[in-house]
Amino acid sequence: MAKLSLPMAELIDQFGPHLNTSPPGGWAYQGQPDKLVATHCCFCGQQCGINLKVKNNKVIGFEPREDFPFNRGKLCPKGILRYMQNEHPDRLLYPMKRVEGKGFERISWDEALNTTVREIQRIQKTHGNDSFAMLSGVSLTNEKSYLVGKFARLALQTANLDYNGRLCMVSAGAGNKKAFGIDRAANSWDDIVLADVILVTGSNIAECSPITTDYIWRARDRGAKLIMVDPRVTPLARTADLHLPVRPGGDSALMNGILHVLIERGWTDEAFIAQYTSGWDDTKAAVADYTPEKAAADSGVSAELIIKAAELWGPAKTSFLLHARGIEHQSKGVENVLSCINIVLATGRLGRPGCGYGTITGQGNGQGGREHGHKCDQLPGNRDITNPEHRKVIAEVWGVLESEIPGKGLSAQEIMNAIHDGEIKGLLSLCFNPLVSLPDSHFTREALERLEHYTVMDFFLSETAQHADIVLPSALHEEDEGTSTSAEGRVIRIRKAVDPPGEAKADWQILQAIAQRLGREKGFQFDSPEAIFTELRRASHGGTADYGGITYEKIEKNNGVFWPCPTEDHPGTPRLFEDHKFHTPDGKAHFHPITYRPPAEVVDAEYPIWLTTGRVVSQYLSGTQTRRIAGLVKQYPQPHVEIHPTLAARLGISQSQWVTLESRRGKATFQASVVKTIRDDTVFLPYHWGGGRSANLLTARNLDPISKIPEFKVSAVRVRPATPEEAAAGEKEAGS
Repeated sequence: MAKLSLPMAELIDQFGPHLNTSPPGGWAYQGQPDKLVATHCCFCGQQCGINLKVKNNKVIGFEPREDFPFNRGKLCPKGILRYMQNEHPDRLLYPMKRVEGKGFERISWDEALNTTVREIQRIQKTHGNDSFAMLSGVSLTNEKSYLVGKFARLALQTANLDYNGRLCMVSAGAGNKKAFGIDRAANSWDDIVLADVILVTGSNIAECSPITTDYIWRARDRGAKLIMVDPRVTPLARTADLHLPVRPGGDSALMNGILHVLIERGWTDEAFIAQYTSGWDDTKAAVADYTPEKAAADSGVSAELIIKAAELWGPAKTSFLLHARGIEHQSKGVENVLSCINIVLATGRLGRPGCGYGTITGQGNGQGGREHGHKCDQLPGNRDITNPEHRKVIAEVWGVLESEIPGKGLSAQEIMNAIHDGEIKGLLSLCFNPLVSLPDSHFTREALERLEHYTVMDFFLSETAQHADIVLPSALHEEDEGTSTSAEGRVIRIRKAVDPPGEAKADWQILQAIAQRLGREKGFQFDSPEAIFTELRRASHGGTADYGGITYEKIEKNNGVFWPCPTEDHPGTPRLFEDHKFHTPDGKAHFHPITYRPPAEVVDAEYPIWLTTGRVVSQYLSGTQTRRIAGLVKQYPQPHVEIHPTLAARLGISQSQWVTLESRRGKATFQASVVKTIRDDTVFLPYHWGGGRSANLLTARNLDPISKIPEFKVSAVRVRPATPEEAAAGEKEAGS
């Protein structure tokens, strides 16, 4: 059973997170590196270029990589210190098994793999193939993501595979496919610089995607206007030409109001709409009575500001719309995305310089990871696992019968629900920390404790991995070769800088070893990541995410290649839709009429305050990596709850006071950060911490019906001063 083998505090003492304060050799180390490895940052979807300095098989530092066109040497705080995890004292160096009352005990690879395989076989023989599930991260390379999808379907023979991109980009992806038939940002970021108006909604760009800020500032240097939409006055919003302080969950109402004004003022491109789109009449009718005043009531943004936004966007000759998790982490995330796309289509600004639409990828390979079969509903090339023709293509590449490929499985949260309900008995996870990253943490812990077997592949013992029966030590980003795909759709090379430490192995080697012990080695005999990529190219060819013409050599020669790239003589596609042909069955872009509906959970007398969650500049996702780097923790040592002075005064709360937030799921205690940069009906929490400091102790398991993304950005809470006992517990946890 996947219960803690020791109290959590004792496991933390053994496995961290502990803080790494200096690189190998110390900060004053003067030795010349043996080599400089040109690669990319392991964190967010921008995938900035970086040079890693290597000496004696250790990463000892970095240098700017000015030749990579996206960031041109610039890095954010996380990128600068990313290398500090390489020689970290918390690294998992050998396989381990859970021992009740002792924690974890070192074992051999043979014992670890054989135990895992024995449990897979036992559980599936007793309860069926789908009773064993797999959850994987999406900061993996394209090669690993592709192999995970193939491994789950052919080696585990389970339908129940999903990934933590389910908590990131799936609403954007679903909206993109509905509107355009393809799931990728429509432009390279170079088009941002050429835009006259930039609208950013649901993204704290300056902290979450700092290098993208440079593109926006270069556009503003040439006179571009910036519209920021967020319940908080984020750093970039402080300098914006217009800030729209939307109420959590009010996004589609706001966009409908802007579209209403665009139509009323005659700022729509009727020729573009008539020739290249469908669904306009129904969409136009849906917002006919959606006046700025009505939109204001539903969105929390004044009618005056809604009109001003339309007045900036409407007459512009070029424009770029960017969005991220703020509008997507909702039970109506896909609808929010489509309401944004409606504005872009209505003004006809696609497929030409300075005119574009982009979804800001949050995770390291959030783009590539959602293209090649890593999702419960997807096959390589962004194909639909329920489509017989798509299945036939992949079955031929894999050398199996189409009937041997399982059907559509459960999404990440649905898998956890099924574990909780006893329908799924076993789990293999890879670089996924659901105890911190899924909503309703108490529920997640209960589910983990009900597993009959749990094997983890990771390089640190995360909060979730503390529950594992078997731990398999895997490789860091810089310890393996491969490719990744950036937020722009640029396929890039990840280069190995050092070997994995101790007995750690690359993920693709571990997965193949399990497949072979299961007696299903056919198709799992790759001798290198490049060999996997060669098969990925074949599998993706003809799909919407077509990598058929991309090779390692071509990537290196061109500093990346934009997909789709169907043939080796094709240059790649930095800007989609230049011919105004879309990837939908009718070749047109599709409008979708959106009727505003409230979030799944709304405030009431019992829980009267909106809670929204997000990132901070020095942390990444569940913090498994960044909470181990002293320089990053020093920037933001612990989560604070942001609260407006008006709300704080009404509740009797002062700066730095310990306060307790309560929702229908649980409660948690944090220090207050009293700031004017947030709506006075809303509080904000960052979500990078676990235990009693986890924002997801409070969030709900409500899902978007299409994308199955949880509603992290909208919850109802009550807030009060903490009791002395709660404050003492908060201080103790913050000091741990």
